[in-house]
Amino acid sequence: MTTTGMPRRTIRPVGGRSRKPTLRVERALQRDGYAVLAGMDEVGRGALAGPVTVGVVVIDIECRTAPQGVKDSKLLTPAARHALVPRIHRWSRAYAVGHAWPEEIDAIGIIAALRLAGRRALAQIAVTPDLVILDGNHDWLTDPAEVGLLALTKDVTTPPVTTMIKADLKCSSVAAASVLAKVTRDAMMVEYAREHTAYGWAENKGYAAPEHLAALAAGGPCPLHRRSWRLPGVAGN
Repeated sequence: MTTTGMPRRTIRPVGGRSRKPTLRVERALQRDGYAVLAGMDEVGRGALAGPVTVGVVVIDIECRTAPQGVKDSKLLTPAARHALVPRIHRWSRAYAVGHAWPEEIDAIGIIAALRLAGRRALAQIAVTPDLVILDGNHDWLTDPAEVGLLALTKDVTTPPVTTMIKADLKCSSVAAASVLAKVTRDAMMVEYAREHTAYGWAENKGYAAPEHLAALAAGGPCPLHRRSWRLPGVAGN
């Protein structure tokens, strides 16, 4: 695990290997002084259409064991994900979901769009986390301009960030954030599919499934596609 805005560090696993997320990492961070933690995860990063979506779930020491069944959203059935949403809402201190839209992804690139979606999620919550836990090994939430001396000033608009590979499999807060993000984005893509019927979004949610690629090759993209991606049916691709 690495952190931005603080010395690089490693948090060693507590106990043996777990088959489901726990609060072990979060409790270790809270013992280190980060009382209010935000687990954050994204969905839609690799899709050809629709937004990139970021979920955030804030917990503190009063938040006990996560609702049973919380895990990385990709490992859950749609019905299980939907059933978990109200339980995650009740469990967490705060929660939100933010989006960046296809035209924004085309204009600023996917990393900056992830940052935008993450900050939109954070802007919706009333509490400021002491630390954000991101899945992976890359801090896409912190603007590069904030690194270094600027990170010590009051102009910083995001909390410190720690990254952890497979945090969505290890940390309950990050897994919960992934569930909220996926349920929200999937529902949006199903609604969009009603108007844009050719692409099969109700099933593929905007990813590069065969029926989606075939529809692009036959009829080209619609306004919800990311035109900066290499899409079939787009001139020059």
